[in-house]
Amino acid sequence: MNVYIKHRFLLLLPVLLGITFFTFVLMQLPADDTVDMMYKASGAVSETVKAAARAELGLDRPLLVRYLDWLLAVCSGDMGRSYISGTPVTALFVAKLQPTLYLTALALLLTACISVPLGIAAALRHNRYCDHLIRCCAFLGNSLPGFFIALLLLYCFALKLNFFTVLGGSGFGGLLLPALAIPMSAKYIRHIRSNILEEINRDYVAGALVRGIPKATVFRRFILRSLGSTLITLFSLSVGSLLGGTAIIEMIFMIDGIGKMAMDAILMRDYPVVQAYVVWTAFIFTCVNLVTDLLLHQLEPQARQFTKGGGW
Repeated sequence: MNVYIKHRFLLLLPVLLGITFFTFVLMQLPADDTVDMMYKASGAVSETVKAAARAELGLDRPLLVRYLDWLLAVCSGDMGRSYISGTPVTALFVAKLQPTLYLTALALLLTACISVPLGIAAALRHNRYCDHLIRCCAFLGNSLPGFFIALLLLYCFALKLNFFTVLGGSGFGGLLLPALAIPMSAKYIRHIRSNILEEINRDYVAGALVRGIPKATVFRRFILRSLGSTLITLFSLSVGSLLGGTAIIEMIFMIDGIGKMAMDAILMRDYPVVQAYVVWTAFIFTCVNLVTDLLLHQLEPQARQFTKGGGW
């Protein structure tokens, strides 16, 4: 297992290098750069002024040289400064991280509270009215785009019912609406239901019931326990995407988090901020996947047997 962990950490380096390099290249493809975006609102500006600004920001140097300089600075702990605000990227990133962390925790909590009971109820009442109703709602929630659900919640609960602030709320009420993770809950319900039904139809469940073990005991000690690996896998995918910043939700509700910061940086061609966001997202997904593999290794005997056999 230790060899597997070391192997995954070694794979992290080329993945991060490849992602950051291709992102850096893609940011250079548009015809207008950071200087053009900065002076767009100022009207007609001479090319001499723009050339001086590009020289000051280092944008007149070759692409590969700029990337290598940035990479060396990152290795020394310096993420550079924002081209737009002049603020150190690290300080800017830390300031935007708290709302995203709060939103992530609240969204995962709500998703678990909604999806786990409904998924279990749908499985236990298989092909009954309750099951059909939950499946229809889950299908609807999984089909609607996230931004449409956000706008619908904003209209109903903020504009019509006045339960929450409309934009930019910093407290619990301001973040509760965008954290109502209906699409995630809908996806979770379907997976939980399928997992429980699959376990119920296994031979060991029938054998336990034949031996006189109560259904509640079999369900609690065996079937629910098997649900752990499914939930860990689902939550790992959600944590990576949420910590990367839910850009659309943050833009709609004007939450000053990482997703909104990344969108603003992309629109303004603020390369240091975009690169910091890319590194953060790639690192988060890699670390979350590694932690998930370790947890599944502890929960599933098949994974431990595979490790002993040299598969990892």
